[in-house]
Amino acid sequence: MRTLFYSIGQGIRNLLRNKGYAAASVATMTACLFLFGLFYSVITNIQAMVRNAEEGVSVTVFFQPGVTEDQIRQIEVAVGERPEVSDVVYVSADEAWASFSKEYLGEYADGFEDNPLADSANLEIYLKDVSRQEDLVNYLQGLDIVREVNRSELTATTLTGINSLMWYASAAMIVILFIVSLFLISNTVATGISSHRDEIAIMKYIGATDFFVRGPYVFEGVIIGVLGSLLPLGLNYFIYNRVIEIISGKFSMLARLLTFLPVQTVFRTLIPVSLILGVGIGFFGSVFTVRKHLHV
Repeated sequence: MRTLFYSIGQGIRNLLRNKGYAAASVATMTACLFLFGLFYSVITNIQAMVRNAEEGVSVTVFFQPGVTEDQIRQIEVAVGERPEVSDVVYVSADEAWASFSKEYLGEYADGFEDNPLADSANLEIYLKDVSRQEDLVNYLQGLDIVREVNRSELTATTLTGINSLMWYASAAMIVILFIVSLFLISNTVATGISSHRDEIAIMKYIGATDFFVRGPYVFEGVIIGVLGSLLPLGLNYFIYNRVIEIISGKFSMLARLLTFLPVQTVFRTLIPVSLILGVGIGFFGSVFTVRKHLHV
């Protein structure tokens, strides 16, 4: 415990001795994580909107003439158990005719004594993952009692492409952030080490362990990481709240088209991720930099 408190104290002293470089590193990490927070907020909301759009994508299955309701119900149960399916809705022939006549015929529908859509009973199948739509369609088309399968291939392809683009963009952003911040933290710690090179050499000659020598600089990097994480989180929280308030108050039409996630939902993930990134970058940047100077 004595060594631990010594390392923390020395790490804080190193920061105070190199205020300019420390402030530059905190500012740069703040800028990087601030951009990451903005990017994450936008990506998360876009993904939520895509998921909402996916919930409206359905595959409609029509059956051969003479198929009984019991047979359709059996298919309904089997399809509902598939992992890519979120919901299955059975639409009887009478329900199909009622919906069609109300939308297109109005009062003229009373002139039909029999149901013109007697063989139009169908299943409306909603997907959890539209990228699996083709697998579901192939399965349905392989059933003997299925006459026709209607699907929106363009919509599924578009939503799948958006999901893939968001994933690659998020991965690229994290990699760039990590590399830039790691470089800056390494330079800050290296500056502190260069000014204490003789001191480190003496400590090593009299038998100090690598942990004892490395500890202060590792804590220095961790402190920079924590500060560089907390500042952008506060800025992102304020900006996200203000943007939602402005859009809801002054652009009500846009607010009806775009459903934004609550700030608590976004920051429930963003806070731990930002802290882990900040502390991780500070820790590993310090460890890798100090390692070069331990061999005397």
